[in-house]
Amino acid sequence: MSDPHISSAFDRDLEQITMLIVKMGGLVEDAILKAADSLAARDPEMAAKVKDADKVIDALELQINDEAARIIALRAPVSKDLRTILTVLRLAASLERIGDYAKNIAKRTSAIADTSPINGSDAALRRMAREVQSMLKDTLDAYVRGDADLAENVRQHDQDVDQMYNGLFRNFLTHMMEDPRNITPCMHLHFMAKNIERMGDLTTNMAEQVIYLVTGEMPDEDRPKNDKTAYVSAPE
Repeated sequence: MSDPHISSAFDRDLEQITMLIVKMGGLVEDAILKAADSLAARDPEMAAKVKDADKVIDALELQINDEAARIIALRAPVSKDLRTILTVLRLAASLERIGDYAKNIAKRTSAIADTSPINGSDAALRRMAREVQSMLKDTLDAYVRGDADLAENVRQHDQDVDQMYNGLFRNFLTHMMEDPRNITPCMHLHFMAKNIERMGDLTTNMAEQVIYLVTGEMPDEDRPKNDKTAYVSAPE
């Protein structure tokens, strides 16, 4: 029979590390939205704040890694308890990468701050970022609540982000073909769109980890993907 004192201590450890994941996730959500807002406003100062905030996100990942290592060494978890700790480590790693992509968007915003928007692309990128932020929020909620259905819903929404990216890719390609002066800003904007699309992929990976945590199995079928840019030809 397990020692109730040990069980209680482990529960407190899990609560603490969950609080750290939620805090880190909140900061990453904020970074996604502020990176998109800084682009829409062409605001280098807001972009600089996103870059600075990434240091806090990185520090939280290290704290979570240290806490997870301490729990494994001290509690020797097995079965679902071990699965929980491993899931936390994977979620933290994905959050750190999403934060990096937000920082990259902020860097490119500073580079094109003096250029004019390309045919509504700033608003489209902002909508795409908000979709990913909403997916991330649902993923974190699914983790806290142990809700595999909500996590599966996130998986299904990844194709929506892909469709947004495909539309932006074609738009940028058209503008670059029409006027060579658009090449530099469009290239920056394309990489921003790709960063957001990758955020969506990482968020979906997180959702799959939540499903694994709750059910003990990874989703069987491949998730729907709609990134068709590898097959897009230049407009004639």
